[in-house]
Amino acid sequence: MLGLEVARARRARRWSQAELAERAGVSRETVRKVEHGGSAVAIGTAFDLAALVGVELFGASPGDLPQLIRRGEERLAVLPSRVRERADLELDDEF
Repeated sequence: MLGLEVARARRARRWSQAELAERAGVSRETVRKVEHGGSAVAIGTAFDLAALVGVELFGASPGDLPQLIRRGEERLAVLPSRVRERADLELDDEF
């Protein structure tokens, strides 16, 4: 779905795959893979391409993302920074 949205938004801006690739600092092949749902592309690269063409990520406009990131960091800060495996935990995997 993300790749389809990248392709749609890129075409709406009247950019070629080569133009988007140049702006993102990636190859045209990488743009093609993202637009076709290729699984060998890093998720960060796909998100970068989406942001460049104005695709809303996480249901938020690009201007809202910094606030969402801050809120996520605040929520993460109240949780333990390390999680230890419980020695007394017995798993029941007989199902």
